[in-house]
Amino acid sequence: MSFRVVRTSKFRHVYGTALKREHCYDNIRVSKSSWDSTFCAVNPKFLAIIVESAGGGAFIVLPHNKVGRIPADYPLVGGHKGPVLDIAWCPHNDNVIASGSEDCVVKVWQIPDGGISRTLTEPVVDLLYHQRRVGLVLWHPTAQNVLLTAGSDNQVVIWNVGTGEMLVHIDCHPDIVYSACWNWDGSQLLTTCKDKKMRIIDPRTGEVDEEAMCHEGSKASRALYLKSGLIFTTGFSRVSERQYSLRAPGHLEEPIIMVELDTSNGVMFPLYDPDTNLVYLCGKGDSVIRYFEITSEPPFVHYINTFPTPDAQRGIGMMPKRGCDVTSCEISRFYRINNSGFCQSELFQEDLYPDTAGDTSALSAEEWMEGKNAEPILVSLRDGYTSTKKSDLKVAVTKKPNVLDKLSKHSSSATNHRSVDESDTSLAPVAPPPVSLSDDIIKEFREEIRKLKAMIVKHENRIRALEAKQVTADGGAAVDATPTVPAPVSAPVTVPSNNAGPEDLAPDEV
Repeated sequence: MSFRVVRTSKFRHVYGTALKREHCYDNIRVSKSSWDSTFCAVNPKFLAIIVESAGGGAFIVLPHNKVGRIPADYPLVGGHKGPVLDIAWCPHNDNVIASGSEDCVVKVWQIPDGGISRTLTEPVVDLLYHQRRVGLVLWHPTAQNVLLTAGSDNQVVIWNVGTGEMLVHIDCHPDIVYSACWNWDGSQLLTTCKDKKMRIIDPRTGEVDEEAMCHEGSKASRALYLKSGLIFTTGFSRVSERQYSLRAPGHLEEPIIMVELDTSNGVMFPLYDPDTNLVYLCGKGDSVIRYFEITSEPPFVHYINTFPTPDAQRGIGMMPKRGCDVTSCEISRFYRINNSGFCQSELFQEDLYPDTAGDTSALSAEEWMEGKNAEPILVSLRDGYTSTKKSDLKVAVTKKPNVLDKLSKHSSSATNHRSVDESDTSLAPVAPPPVSLSDDIIKEFREEIRKLKAMIVKHENRIRALEAKQVTADGGAAVDATPTVPAPVSAPVTVPSNNAGPEDLAPDEV
């Protein structure tokens, strides 16, 4: 007598539900770029989608209550000079988003709570280093204001966004970086590259701890760290069959499992939920979403179900767990972008809500660079999660001012046409304050001017003496060889002072 043992799982009956059309977004001009990106980023406040834009690159930011048909003239975030390739919301501030573009610039934007009312062209900060297009932006999971960028120049840069400084430059990739992922506490970095290799990197030093062949196919591969420390990858075989694998650090060359999925040519984006240990595979151009559960039991990656849709997906975004509706047993929410410009939401339900990562950073950028590691700060979803944080970002005092902590009181009348209280920590771009110079600097300027004038007079006297000597040597008429000292020309020098207007400083007499 044989017995068939059914694996015990809390997610065997997970299913997907598509919202009705009136609860979705319509008439969105999705980007037609061929770059392998999800083109979509979502958090509990906003949905951001990369769109087609004339004269540069742009993306649209929509509040979750702004559904239905989007007007063609809806305001955009459009400060890039080239198409936008990737966007990412800050995990510790739902009003801050970073974007990378073909114009080689990374911009960080502040979005007001109610969304934007007119096209936004002034970012909070520009991050300039890459020499070719920037196709990847990724925030650190636990350290505040730490952002990773990667470009087609094969360079990976880690920034302190609060000061606009480059923290680490990683130059170990011989070709384009396809994907990057932090581990659970942000102490290690995992990348995949066009040379078909995956690398585990120390993000503070840029040294490669381990590298191995990811997938043998020439198309883009992706890899992500699981909460347990294992690594999940997607890619293509040598004959262009789509695959996924599970590996352990220290033994990357020997996959725990390697499974061939199908023969489609769309790049698969693995999206991971660390609370439930579920991985969702969303292929570009696919009309299905597959989801798997990762366990410690063979075969380790267990197929759960497939959510079919009637049309192909152009991009996809995954809502953080703190943005899910616990009252309807929602464990994940995805926003699918169709080629028709239609954005649809799907729900995956199950009665299980462990504590999840909140929007509070565990470390500052300076603490992380000093070598400290910390796991994400977890929050409970028992009664739903509502953030009480303000929209400001603060870091420890550094030599350079934190551009994300500037008040907008100097430019509020010109940009927002509203008064801003001194306690307002809005991240709107501010106009540079008027330059004021101290008395010591003014004295130093005067001393430099005096020295320059003395040097000019000295050279003038020498020239006159040489001219007189030359005339005498040529047998010309006797001339007075005593050089005359020209009177100093009094030219006013404008130096900004501490007062409202500039003052004219007369040069000292020589």
